[in-house]
Amino acid sequence: MTKKINLFANLKSDFASGLVVFLVALPLCLGIAMASGAPLFSGIIAGVIGGIVVGYLSQSHISVSGPAAGLTAIILTAITDFGAFDVFLLSVFIAGLIQLALGFLKAGSISNYFPTNVIEGMLAGIGIIIILKQIPHAFGYDADFEGDQAFVQNDGSNSFSFLFDVLNHIQLGAVVVSVVSLVVLLAWDKVPFLKRLKLVPGALVAVILGVLLNEFFVSTGSSLAIAKEHLVSLPVPKSFDEFKSIIVTPNFAAVTNPQVWVVAVTIAIVASIETLLCIEASDRMDVQKRYTDTNVELRAQGVGNIISSLLGGLPMTSVVVRSSANNNAGAKSKMSSIIHGVLLLISVLSIPAILNKIPLATLATVLILVGYKLAKPATFMHFWEKGKYQFIPFIATLVFVVATDLLKGVALGIVISIIFVLRGNLKRAYNFKKEEYEDGDIIHIDLAQEVSFLNKAAIKQTLNDIPENSRVVINAHDTEYIAHDVLDLIREFKETRAIDENIKVKLKGFKEAYELENTPENNNHVTIEHYYDVAKRALVKKETVKEEF
Repeated sequence: MTKKINLFANLKSDFASGLVVFLVALPLCLGIAMASGAPLFSGIIAGVIGGIVVGYLSQSHISVSGPAAGLTAIILTAITDFGAFDVFLLSVFIAGLIQLALGFLKAGSISNYFPTNVIEGMLAGIGIIIILKQIPHAFGYDADFEGDQAFVQNDGSNSFSFLFDVLNHIQLGAVVVSVVSLVVLLAWDKVPFLKRLKLVPGALVAVILGVLLNEFFVSTGSSLAIAKEHLVSLPVPKSFDEFKSIIVTPNFAAVTNPQVWVVAVTIAIVASIETLLCIEASDRMDVQKRYTDTNVELRAQGVGNIISSLLGGLPMTSVVVRSSANNNAGAKSKMSSIIHGVLLLISVLSIPAILNKIPLATLATVLILVGYKLAKPATFMHFWEKGKYQFIPFIATLVFVVATDLLKGVALGIVISIIFVLRGNLKRAYNFKKEEYEDGDIIHIDLAQEVSFLNKAAIKQTLNDIPENSRVVINAHDTEYIAHDVLDLIREFKETRAIDENIKVKLKGFKEAYELENTPENNNHVTIEHYYDVAKRALVKKETVKEEF
């Protein structure tokens, strides 16, 4: 039974974190809409629905949903091919229905198979992407849109070469605003009396100071004044009719178009995978270590995309950047996500002109600190100390998330992790060299904690290497599970080759379910117990049995 959550229990901290996420989400919503070739307001609508609707329906306490950079290429291609935004919205509507069905089919359970080192590598990779992409904005160079995560950009440059271009486009006013914002943000976390002002987030103070500084530069005619194109650019409807024209509804007449369904399935799959990855990452960031029902999350995302499409909004996912900012700002519950959505709605309806005074440089500084916390050196050292089987998938995921995209990076990390798991399982359960044993020595074979069918080849080779006239102890005392295939292999060894080559076998720690026949030849009466459970792959549990040769 799901525990009822009091959304207002942590209103003080949730309001502060919701405010920070609102400030971060606003330019991202606009930037992603612009990069997608969609109306700017469609990004805001998705942000509002992702915050209020998905935030309410989701069980995640940390994650925040909204338009995602990972979908921009799909959206841009679809809108271009369809030639009409309302036809594309029908694909979003159908994608929402598919996600809803996936949730009821419990497809969210696949998230349980994402390795921890891969998730951490994904987070660190996104942290590095945020830093690389926001440094130009912090220096006043806004040629690349807010929210872009692609390594290779539309102009042919990449995230590293673009940093060198910044040197030719530095705006001193933006640098001053960024430095002041950075000082405020760092002081807010370090200075004791400022840390107690939790209701007022440091990001808000940084934004207010950034606006005031630039207004001062403008009013005094200073060369440091930041130009309009380097400020938040929110559409400002001049009348109610103009506002109504922003709302676009899906064109249901296009339901027979096969391409509409292809785009819908693509969006549903990509958005669902990105959401599941973000939920796993958000749960790992949560200091209270709460876990999210991913099937409920898929249903929430489905409902969110259905409503967003009906109002003219972009498709959405749970987004790591917003979720990280939410966690860093001290969110306690999903109320912070709802508050961020409400603030987006209120602000675009009432104070768009004020929001358009916010320098992108100050928002970039907020995001750079978010990126640093995701890719802290301590995280790299943690996985380095865990050994190569943990570090290599972590670093490979990180590199490919930065160089390609989130899904390809995670896919590579999972493949490498699987290879390492297979390699570990295919290793011999016991390695020995025949020449190291003299006649009369007892050979000990200690089985691992879990012995699956993947160990069969290694154990078979080990048994084949046992010399004639030997005495062998096969110990399963520390073994929790043994696959049926491996048990049959051991039984066949004892009943055939051991008899033929005068090998005495003693079995320890096996549970009773069937007997290996006692033979005078090897004078070894042992029972192996094994219970069959076809539904659970016929594994056996341990039970120590004491026999002597």
